[in-house]
Amino acid sequence: MTNQELAQYLFPDIKDVSYYEEKYRDRTLEEGAIVTRFAPSPTGSVHMGSLYQAFMANQMAKQSHGVFFLRIEDTDHKREVENGAAAILRDLKDFDIVPSEGFSIGGEYGPYLQSERKEIYQSYIKSLIARGLAYPCFCSAEEMDEVRKIQEATKERIGYYGRWATCRSLDNDEIRKRIDAKEPYIIRLRSQGDFTKKHIYHDAIKGDVEYFENDMDIVIMKSDGLPTYHFAHAVDDHLMHTTHVIRGDEWLPSLPIHLELFQLLGFQAPQYAHIAPVMKLDEETGNIRKLSKRKDPEASVHYYQEMGIPVPAVKLYLATIGNTNFEEWYLEHPEQSIDDFTFTFDKMPVSGTLFDVSKLENIAKVYFSKRTAEQIYEETLAYSLQHDPSFALLLQKYREKTIALLNIERGGDRPRKDIGAYPDVKKEFWYMYEELFDQKENPYQEVQKNYHVEDLEEYITTIYQKGKTQEEWFQDIKDFAAVHGYATSRKDYKANPEAYKGQVSDFCEMIRVMITTQTISPNLYDLMELMDSDTLQKRLQLFQKAL
Repeated sequence: MTNQELAQYLFPDIKDVSYYEEKYRDRTLEEGAIVTRFAPSPTGSVHMGSLYQAFMANQMAKQSHGVFFLRIEDTDHKREVENGAAAILRDLKDFDIVPSEGFSIGGEYGPYLQSERKEIYQSYIKSLIARGLAYPCFCSAEEMDEVRKIQEATKERIGYYGRWATCRSLDNDEIRKRIDAKEPYIIRLRSQGDFTKKHIYHDAIKGDVEYFENDMDIVIMKSDGLPTYHFAHAVDDHLMHTTHVIRGDEWLPSLPIHLELFQLLGFQAPQYAHIAPVMKLDEETGNIRKLSKRKDPEASVHYYQEMGIPVPAVKLYLATIGNTNFEEWYLEHPEQSIDDFTFTFDKMPVSGTLFDVSKLENIAKVYFSKRTAEQIYEETLAYSLQHDPSFALLLQKYREKTIALLNIERGGDRPRKDIGAYPDVKKEFWYMYEELFDQKENPYQEVQKNYHVEDLEEYITTIYQKGKTQEEWFQDIKDFAAVHGYATSRKDYKANPEAYKGQVSDFCEMIRVMITTQTISPNLYDLMELMDSDTLQKRLQLFQKAL
């Protein structure tokens, strides 16, 4: 029985590879266009490392007028979770990373779900068998486990190769007899590699990396007829005309296998770009380790949605770790967007990138400082409707007041940067909503300083008037404070502090604490202008009672 006859016997109804080569013709794109993909397994929602990878792949394709597509690698049903593929698509959409084609989107190079491409893979496996480059293997799991134990005991390389590849030497007639006898089997690659031969591969990110040829007869088709990841990705990336594979560097050890697969299949290999993992400083051990889905809540992309950190801020952070020169560029071009920056592989970090939540929070604050009050209001309302419905009702009730609050010190060269997430709006301005203020049994319980409340009462009841300019308002305070024993200049107070109750700033602080319960707040004049007289009187009475 010849190899061609064995191939036909195993796959009698499978089309020739020429059919798929004709069907999936070259893409018509401009020179230099990058075609890349995000190809996760449907094992749950996207984590930060995967989001980083998808973000960079999307940017590289978009800036080159190329294609970024989504392929779901679901050939391992044991790891698959229910609705896992839909969750991945949703997570990408939530972070505004929208593939131009792929799973659930469509395109000329589908299906984009690997389980629906079974016959395509079998066509190329059939071709390899016909050429003597693949063969059925009947070794059981128990036999493979026994081989592994011997290899470990004798300190030999673990795997199915050389003298350990016992089914490699079976003749085709025996293979047919065993298949006719219903013996279960898988298909292995007949490797042509020599493990003693070393080569250099130029990785788009890591530069030149050394590797030894693959000599393992890896599994390319499982007993259920579906391919392994190694084989499926090679066929898919060829037929989908992927130019660049951007993936985690945990795949670097598999590079020899993948390069050999492309060679034996007669394909041109894509350019591999092995992206550095996202790392974290473990506070318990002091060691730097890979960000873990199991250990670290910030590894989940849902963490940022729940925390109310805006998507654009997360993407800005991904850009800063994606290219080492992005942050400097962004500081020099604050009015431009991520899409105005040109990402390059040579500026991507080679080793692990430390994930810094504090830096992300700072980036988020800068993002908010550039938003208009109306934009922050609408985004906060949308977040609160989902995560804090009671506050959403207050936002809707006090729309204009909230926008005015958010607009305090928003313009100018140094806008306030006290908001880094949507919940911070409530955290920073709770005291301006009577419903929230009234929920506290004693809002002033943290106040430690002794104030001259009698002066405050006189100022509020006899002097303060809404509607004056900020200059007029402050002059009234200065005049009142001077008459009531406060120093109007720092110099006078320093010269003889015992002669004064304090400075004008101390009097302003007393007003601020009465209104906000805090010594630091946005512009006091603006806060008072937004507060009606009844609320002001109520605060005064509560303040007097508390002190």
